[in-house]
Amino acid sequence: MYDIIVIGAGAAGLLAAGTAARAGKRVAMIEKNQRPARKVMITGKGRCNVTNACSQSEFLDAVVTNSRFLYSAIHQFSSYDTMSLFEDVLGVPLKTERGNRVFPVSDKAVDIVDALVQYARSAELITGVACKSLLLDDDQIQGVVLDNGEQLYASSIIVATGGVSYPGTGSTGDGYRLATQVGHHIVPVGPSLVPLVCNTTVCRDLMGLSLKNVTLSVFESSNNHCLFCELGEMLFTHFGVSGPLVLSASAHLRPMEVNRYYMSIDLKPGLNEQQLDARILRDFEDNIHRTFRNSLGKLLPAKIIPVIVKRCGISPDCKVNQITKEQRHRLVGVIKDFQLPINGFRPVDEAVVTYGGVDVKEINPKTMESKLVHGLFFAGEVLDLDAYTGGYNLQIAFSTGYLAGLNA
Repeated sequence: MYDIIVIGAGAAGLLAAGTAARAGKRVAMIEKNQRPARKVMITGKGRCNVTNACSQSEFLDAVVTNSRFLYSAIHQFSSYDTMSLFEDVLGVPLKTERGNRVFPVSDKAVDIVDALVQYARSAELITGVACKSLLLDDDQIQGVVLDNGEQLYASSIIVATGGVSYPGTGSTGDGYRLATQVGHHIVPVGPSLVPLVCNTTVCRDLMGLSLKNVTLSVFESSNNHCLFCELGEMLFTHFGVSGPLVLSASAHLRPMEVNRYYMSIDLKPGLNEQQLDARILRDFEDNIHRTFRNSLGKLLPAKIIPVIVKRCGISPDCKVNQITKEQRHRLVGVIKDFQLPINGFRPVDEAVVTYGGVDVKEINPKTMESKLVHGLFFAGEVLDLDAYTGGYNLQIAFSTGYLAGLNA
């Protein structure tokens, strides 16, 4: 007999289990993988973007779905509480990089995983088994049934099973099934923070090209309404585009429908149209005897020059001293508004996180306890919560995990 059973030993589960165990409760964690926190191991390209060193209001602004629900959780366990836990309690030095993204000084996600396991060391870890169902008695949690038929008993259960992104790490939607069994509603799930598909040969031609300090804007095709606009980095791939800017933009594209959205890349956001035109004129004057195709090397990456030349409709063999003012303006327009269609998301198993999940209207935001079943708590990605890239989603896991562990 346990006081609390935590289903899932990822970021939210380990934080919940450790918090409850350190409060003197007898806690068991059920993890179907042989090792805990497999998804944490691959976050931040293996460096682990632990959190974001921002204010609570800035944090909530970065939450795309149900940010108001998180007010109590982020107030009780903020980004700075997370940083203090790792540095002061668990002995993992951290550093803050561009965009307030926080990483371990070692740049090794395994240091964060080891620290989380250490934090929850007082809880019993049961690996290699999954939870098949929940045991109830008159809307009161009694325990769980494992997939090997074994029954474990506890007065509180915390479901922290993750979503359906990166299913190879164990996030295969188990929590949605458990929640549905006891009457919870699941908001339809899909990929968030995911690369975008662009059915155009342009992306294949530019495959491997990384753009830095560009502005990506995303619009609705029907009314040209801007849904997202941000400065940063992105990458062309064989299927379309990826990189930090694209992942953040993808969180705004719901529902995804072919040709419902398009993107525009400003390749020179630091210059307005007049300044860019003046810069081009200077480059032309420095290359007065060159052809158009050979005059843009100081302005643009070599790989994108043929595409730009083709789009602006100027003959690549035209001498720059023959290019008209109107043609120059077309070139400026293409550089400041390099458009691509958006045809869909990449598969959910390539997404950083999942959108949708257990409906937060059925969860008490001050405790993370179910409003339908006494003693049942939820934490992390299993809930209908998601945010931008930059450490925010891992912080959601920590904040909701802490609150669930504290109240369970």
